[in-house]
Amino acid sequence: MENNTLKVTSLIDLQGYKEGKVVQLPDFAEGQPLIARVRRPSMLVLAKSGKIPNSLMSAASELFTKGGSDMDIDNPKLLSDMYDVCHLIAESTLIEPTLADIEGVGLTLTDDQLMAIFNYSQVGVQALDSFRQIQSDNANNQSATTT
Repeated sequence: MENNTLKVTSLIDLQGYKEGKVVQLPDFAEGQPLIARVRRPSMLVLAKSGKIPNSLMSAASELFTKGGSDMDIDNPKLLSDMYDVCHLIAESTLIEPTLADIEGVGLTLTDDQLMAIFNYSQVGVQALDSFRQIQSDNANNQSATTT
């Protein structure tokens, strides 16, 4: 029996997906928000297109498939490789402003921003919910201490 509640995704909807989603990422610093248009990149497309260099393929694979839980903590290049993978993901995720735009004005994404972008690339918007809760709690604590 056919499920009548499902509808085929329209081409208009697909075109809208291409535009990405506007999300709030962690602040650069207190009162310096980063609100950006983002999209979820495909690890397979990045690998196929050669955007993930062979030297990072192992680290990228471990991050994507196991969330980094089995990464070799004795590897002296671990943090460098993780940064390179997260930077690559940020570059592929940020539509507006682009990572080049941000770096072009002399800013570097914070660790929190890089991890939020990486988590978004894997899980979607729900990955940012915990950040929003933390940010909201911090704002409430600050207003409570200033009154």
